[in-house]
Amino acid sequence: MIVLAEVTLGAPNWLVGAILLAVVGMVSLVGSYRRSGAPSWWRLAAASLKGLGILALAACLIEPLYTGTRPRPGSNLFLVVADNSRSLQLSDKGQSQSRGQIMRGRLKEDTPWLARLGQDFDVRRYLFDTHLRSVKTFDELAFDGEASSLKNSLTALADRFRGQPVAGILVLTDGNATDLVEGALAVPGSPPIYPVMIGAESGLVDLSVTQVAVSQTNFEAAPVTITATVEGRAIPGAKIGLRLLDEAGKEIERRDLAKPAEGQALVERFLVRPEKSGVSFYTVQAFLPREEKLVDGVGGSREATLANNRRIVTVDRGTGPFRVLYVSGRPNWEYKFLRRALAEDDEVQLLGLVRIAKREPKFKFLSRAGERTNPLFRGFGNQSDEQAEQYDQPVLLRLGINDKDELLGGFPKSIEDLFRYQAVILDDIEAAFFTPDQQSLLQQFVSRRGGALLMLGGRDSFVEGGYQRSAIGEMLPVYLDRTGETKVEEGYVLSLTREGWLQSWIRLRTNEQDEQKRLAGMPLFNSLNHVRAIKPGAAVLAEVKSLEGAEHPALIAQQFGRGRTAAMLIGDLWRWNLRRPEGAESDLEKSWRQTVRWLVSDVPGRVDVETKRTMTGAAPAVQILVRARDQNFEPLDNSTVTLKIQTPDKGEIELNAESSDKSAGQYAALFAPRLPGAYRAKISVAAPDGSEVGQREIGWTAEPQTEEFRTLAVNRPLLDQIAQQSGGEVIDVGRLDQFVSSLPNRKIPIVETWTYPLWHQSSVFLVAISCLIAEWGLRRWKGLP
Repeated sequence: MIVLAEVTLGAPNWLVGAILLAVVGMVSLVGSYRRSGAPSWWRLAAASLKGLGILALAACLIEPLYTGTRPRPGSNLFLVVADNSRSLQLSDKGQSQSRGQIMRGRLKEDTPWLARLGQDFDVRRYLFDTHLRSVKTFDELAFDGEASSLKNSLTALADRFRGQPVAGILVLTDGNATDLVEGALAVPGSPPIYPVMIGAESGLVDLSVTQVAVSQTNFEAAPVTITATVEGRAIPGAKIGLRLLDEAGKEIERRDLAKPAEGQALVERFLVRPEKSGVSFYTVQAFLPREEKLVDGVGGSREATLANNRRIVTVDRGTGPFRVLYVSGRPNWEYKFLRRALAEDDEVQLLGLVRIAKREPKFKFLSRAGERTNPLFRGFGNQSDEQAEQYDQPVLLRLGINDKDELLGGFPKSIEDLFRYQAVILDDIEAAFFTPDQQSLLQQFVSRRGGALLMLGGRDSFVEGGYQRSAIGEMLPVYLDRTGETKVEEGYVLSLTREGWLQSWIRLRTNEQDEQKRLAGMPLFNSLNHVRAIKPGAAVLAEVKSLEGAEHPALIAQQFGRGRTAAMLIGDLWRWNLRRPEGAESDLEKSWRQTVRWLVSDVPGRVDVETKRTMTGAAPAVQILVRARDQNFEPLDNSTVTLKIQTPDKGEIELNAESSDKSAGQYAALFAPRLPGAYRAKISVAAPDGSEVGQREIGWTAEPQTEEFRTLAVNRPLLDQIAQQSGGEVIDVGRLDQFVSSLPNRKIPIVETWTYPLWHQSSVFLVAISCLIAEWGLRRWKGLP
């Protein structure tokens, strides 16, 4: 507190005379009473009375003035802001009234502190919940707001009244803001903020799901992990319940858990496998025993509220088909097992390009007169000479194609043809099979399009395939310029490296013990491609050890541009499936499904969508960002982007995304949800010529009540932070009268000066005369002159 008053002299020219008068009088007084024979206590009392009278009269000569400042009535603004959110409906332990009722009682217009505040200041009244609004009286408090936009409201007030004489902002709230980022609240340029704490810091029974997170893996048994964080305060009993519900409300899993310790978080993970691709919603609910079916607002619960007991989480598994091109130099077992494995995955489409005969030199004496086509294809579909394979061309089988023209000319020769795929697998095919342009095209497929490339081992792969100093070899995560002779080894035992254990798509069992057992039961492999070294930045995920004890890398992966490349150096991986017990699930096929899912998991499409949480003014909103690309995967501008949003009540809202100036080919739309629940959006992109570019589905959730009741205790640390940063202080709700009384002694923008003449008061003269009369009376009592 700052005391804005001081004592000044009205007649400073009399200061010397007054001092001389006081000194002479005091000296005479001391001298006269020293010669007196009266008792010492009597002399001291009489001298003190007379001395006080002399000093009072001497002080009147210099005319002392008490001067100070006070707020000029009506010239300064004072803002009173009240929290109108639903959390004020709570009643603290031992209170017969809710927090809101207590606040409403302190904000009545006839309360002394509010009336006194209006005498000195121009009082402006505001309510805030999802947004800030001005009110004439606080009778409009309903405590039905779905959010507490504390930060945005204070920022709006600071901006609105910047440069104006605002003496302070009085904020009545429980401090549970829903618009904070990482718990920070800073209002630069704000006048002093005086938070008034409404509510208690403890005592309420509350079990809440404070956070949910989703992580997706390519682990086939449980591709989605839902992590829930649960907190509890004053929980009765020793147990709580936690369950996971699907979109239809069907219970997927239930767990009985020990209650979390006071102030500590309990973290639980659910492993689920969505039954369908695309967007799904799951609900995590925490509950006290036998209360899982109770609804908030309906009596019977031991908790203060059930609004924070559940959270909805969005799972986006993506939608296919994901197209994978398999290119092989000869028919082999690997393709058989790979095709059989992916036949069970509806989202992955495998297309094969298998060479069954290499190109031959064309000798006229080997053919019939005038014949130019390869006799291997004689009789297949009565092909004409222009359509049938020539002698100097390889004979290729196209498998799993969508139309008759796909891969008709062999490996794609244009960006449009190759970029249709998400991944390419090369198996036992030499580098000479590809032209230099095709190799460069494949490199662009990975680095620019963001595709994935996997090369499998074999006698025509890696070094043996002549990939040294080739565009494809540059992408691989291994060095192929091997020198010296390679020692012939037999019998390789496969194991995972430290990095491999961290990759869910490599593991096939749910725990380490079972995975170790699986690895120990794998067969020996006899074929391995040797390389000189691993490239910097690449990760060795699996390795093999020969029977002689030599260790070699087996599976290596790395990022390359926007995509990724991997090398499987084992050439006879198919042996894995030969040791499978009859009737048992094929680990090789499961591994292939997980590997292919890993290959295509992060490959961008022609239409990519993401959502970001943001604010529209003071209301929460979702920003939907759409990126469109043409067939060459270059940014596509001037497109038409349409969003069809399905609301929780099954309604439909259609929006158009506008082109963004932040990036080429990017479009943005802003959506403010009005209803709590799960939202779906189908995004359609059309090219400038009207042709369809692609479609995507995305989802998000709006849970204002859950955020509002994230914690029920008053957020005292946040209120202290607000007060400290702005130069204010936290005020107790019972001390509002004292606070308002102290405002004139605080720093105020516009003040006026007041003066109080101390010397011109009858009380001063009466004190002097009274002291002199009292001293005279004492002398007469003792018979002294």
